[in-house]
Amino acid sequence: MRPGTVSGVRSAGPLGALLCEWLPRQRWFAGKDRPLTDLRMLSMTELYPGCLHLLVHAGQSGVPTPGCTPPAGDCYQLLLGLQEHLSPRLGRALIGRVEEGPLAGLTVHDALQDPRSAHLLLERMRHPGTLGPLSFESDPAVSLPPGLAPRLLEAEQSNTSLVYGDAFILKIFRRIQPGVNPDLEVPVALAGQGCGRVPAPVAWFRTTHPQEATLGVLQPFLPDASDGWTLALRALSRGEDFTAEAEELGRATADVHLALAAALPAGPDAEDGRTAAAMTERLEAAAHHVPALRPFVPGLITAFGALSACDAGPPAQRIHGDLHLGQVLRAGRDWFVIDFEGEPSRPLAERRSAHSPVRDIAGMLRSFDYAARQRRPWRPEWARRCREAYCAGYAARAGWDPRKKHALLRAYETDRAVYEVLYEARNRPDWLPVPMAAIERLAVRGG
Repeated sequence: MRPGTVSGVRSAGPLGALLCEWLPRQRWFAGKDRPLTDLRMLSMTELYPGCLHLLVHAGQSGVPTPGCTPPAGDCYQLLLGLQEHLSPRLGRALIGRVEEGPLAGLTVHDALQDPRSAHLLLERMRHPGTLGPLSFESDPAVSLPPGLAPRLLEAEQSNTSLVYGDAFILKIFRRIQPGVNPDLEVPVALAGQGCGRVPAPVAWFRTTHPQEATLGVLQPFLPDASDGWTLALRALSRGEDFTAEAEELGRATADVHLALAAALPAGPDAEDGRTAAAMTERLEAAAHHVPALRPFVPGLITAFGALSACDAGPPAQRIHGDLHLGQVLRAGRDWFVIDFEGEPSRPLAERRSAHSPVRDIAGMLRSFDYAARQRRPWRPEWARRCREAYCAGYAARAGWDPRKKHALLRAYETDRAVYEVLYEARNRPDWLPVPMAAIERLAVRGG
């Protein structure tokens, strides 16, 4: 990159035109159902020569989000490489060539797909310090070795992850909200409790501009682990039982909940009326966006209304917030829980607040249902046995049985299914029949 180019690029300009084309095509871009109306540069830092760290605001027209004010846009974290001539091996990372302005003549690419950039990013974390608004920090008790080969994980979800030498994994948050990300806060708190179900963070980086926010977290990588989703589908394809794994997973979930209850402040006493109102609001907003949901709204509201009459259940506390089979890893005979970011579509303050642990349990029960519907004919008995085993395992460790909180569990499972309907309608329409089947079951048969 030519000297002085960074200081000349503070507005999106010609670079913004390229990003407006590239950004909505990324897997982690949240607003695929809304047109991108503008792109504004929030911060730009030269991470090292030839690589820029950017925070950009992507403005979009509003579409109702369940339980939230329609967002005017989102902040995204980008790492951009700039070269005069892009190597052919980085062809997939190409964003475009800048034709005007201070960067004219340079080719822009996604730096996280460039092994050299990924290597230099790890070097920044090996040497804690600040760089403009960016701050790199680490656990002083852990020594990060140099020279670990980076590998970009292909299965991108709502973020981007790099594995270094099969020893560490760096999650780079793409959609940034002000505040401490729970994917850093919660594992640190669990490590303080000695909870071995979660890999403890070893390094992280954050920004102070335009607001304080967590940008990425480095944790130990479990090279021989398989995620729960892969294991469940493998068991289904082989016609194998999965109840022993599900029961142990229930115990692991309870271990995490017990440690979280000890580590972080509890929430206020349960206000089931307010919870039911919030669930109903999310349902109505989702039904506005997904017409197929509308015939089931009266039956689903009944599930939420029952919250006010049922046992309040366990006290609110910090939870995982988006627990499903893809958020757990099995290494040997042990389950580990990962990805404490919560549902990315919800505001960070809500994700960092206390909730009923039943919400996590409902998420995992929905995940067994999802897995069982991946093969034809559908295997409802497989899902039912897994649900029973998971709840039994949880009860054995936690001291209370989710199966004895039927109305509570039905309400949270319904709320989760509503979230899934909206997510699938926006991102994977082919999968929409999966949560819709649960919606029909919960609305018509009550569970």
